[in-house]
Amino acid sequence: MLILGNGRVITRDAENPYLENGAVVIEGTTIQKVGTYEEVRAAYPEAEFIDAKGKVIMPAFINAHEHIYSSFARGLSINGYDPKGFLEILDGMWWTIDRNLTLNDTYLSAMATYIDCIKNGVTTVFDHHASFGSVRGSLFEIEKAAKETGVRSCLCYEISDRDGKEKARESVMENAEFIRHAQQDDSGMIAAMMGMHAQFTISDETMELAAANKPDGVGYHIHVAEGIEDLHHCLKHYGKRIVDRLMDWNILGEKTLLGHCIYINSHEMDLIKETDTMVVHNPESNMGNACGCPPTMELVHRGILTGLGTDGYTHDMTESYKVANVLHKHHLCDPNAAWGEVPQMLFEGNAKIANRYFKQQLGILKEGAAGDVIIVDYDPLTPMNENNVNSHVLFGMTGKHVVTTVANGKVLMKDRELTAIDEAKIMADCRQAAQALADRING
Repeated sequence: MLILGNGRVITRDAENPYLENGAVVIEGTTIQKVGTYEEVRAAYPEAEFIDAKGKVIMPAFINAHEHIYSSFARGLSINGYDPKGFLEILDGMWWTIDRNLTLNDTYLSAMATYIDCIKNGVTTVFDHHASFGSVRGSLFEIEKAAKETGVRSCLCYEISDRDGKEKARESVMENAEFIRHAQQDDSGMIAAMMGMHAQFTISDETMELAAANKPDGVGYHIHVAEGIEDLHHCLKHYGKRIVDRLMDWNILGEKTLLGHCIYINSHEMDLIKETDTMVVHNPESNMGNACGCPPTMELVHRGILTGLGTDGYTHDMTESYKVANVLHKHHLCDPNAAWGEVPQMLFEGNAKIANRYFKQQLGILKEGAAGDVIIVDYDPLTPMNENNVNSHVLFGMTGKHVVTTVANGKVLMKDRELTAIDEAKIMADCRQAAQALADRING
C-alpha cells in the first residue's frame, strides 16, 4: 500500500474536487481512498508514505496524440531541407526519418519518449507510429519499451500508400496483428487501434484492405484535414470532403480518433457529432507547421468529445495547455476564448477518450480509479481552491515541476529520479542511434 500525502490535492472529482491538505491511498493498481492527510495516515499507519509537503498532488496526464518515431528529429539537420509548405515538411523531414528507422531505432525512440513522459507526469499515451524502413514488428518494439518504462499506451501504425502497395499492406497487417495481441493483454496497460496516416495518402484499395482486416472492438486513429492540401486532394479525387469520405468507409464512430480537423466545415462537424467520433487538437504542431488554427472551440461547444495532444512536438501537456489557451484567444480575437474549453479538453476530454480503450477510470483521483498520480513542485503564492486550480496549472506549472510519477500503482519516478530505468545508458544508446540515423539520411 502506498500513500502520497501532506500536500494540496486536485482530484478532478466533482464530488470532492480539492483538499488543502490531503492524501491519496493506492493499493495494488487502484486508488483505495482520497481524504485528509490526518485521516488517511491514521487509517493506514503502516503504508509506504511519500511526503508531498508544500507540493500539489494531482492525476497524471494523458496525451491523446503522440508521435514516438519523431524522437530523433531533435537537432537533426537534413541536407537540402528547405520546406515551402506542409507537404514538403512531411516528405522532407518526417517521411525521410521514418523511411530510415530500424526496429532498434523505434525501440529507443519509444524509450526516450516514455522517459520524457514520466518526467512530465504523463502516464497514458495514444501513439501514432510510422517507420516505413521497418514496418513489421515495430508496434511490438514500442510495446516492449512501454512495459519496461510502465507507461500505459494505445498504439497504432499509420497506414499509407506513400511508399507503395506492399508497404501499405505491411502496415495494415502490423495493425491487425498488434490489435489482436493487445486484445489478449489483461494488464490494463496496452491497447491498440487501426492507424491511418491521412486520406490523401490512402487509396480506396487500401481503405478496403484496412476495413477487411480490422478486428472488432477498435476504431481508427487518423489525421484529418491537417493541411488544406488534404481537403483539396479529397475534393479533386473523390468529389467529397474528407469526413464524408471517412463516413462512406465506415471509419467514423465512438472508437475512432481524428487528429487535427483544421479544414472541416459545419456539415462535417455534424457527422462527427452524430457518430460520436473523437477529435484531438494539437496546437503547437499546427502552429509550427503553419497549417492553420482548427475550429476547436466550436467542436467543444457542439459537444464533440475533444482532447488535447502534442503530435510529438513536446511531451509536456501543460505546454500544450498554455499554447492552446493563447492560440484560440489570438485566432478568435477574443480574450474570453479557451478559458474553459482547453482545460475541459485536457482534464475531461482526454480522460473520456482514454476510457474508451482502457477499462480502469483514468484522469481522476477517487476510489476505484487507476493509481496514476503525480506530485508537482508548486507552492502557490496566491490562494488555491477548487474554483481556480486550472489557473494555477496554466500559469504556475510546467511538466518539469513534476517530481514524482506513479502509474498503475507503480512509482516510476521519485524525487525526480527514475526508479527502474538506467536513464544514462538509454540516453547514450539514443545518441548513438540518432547519429547513425542522421548519417544514413545525409550520407
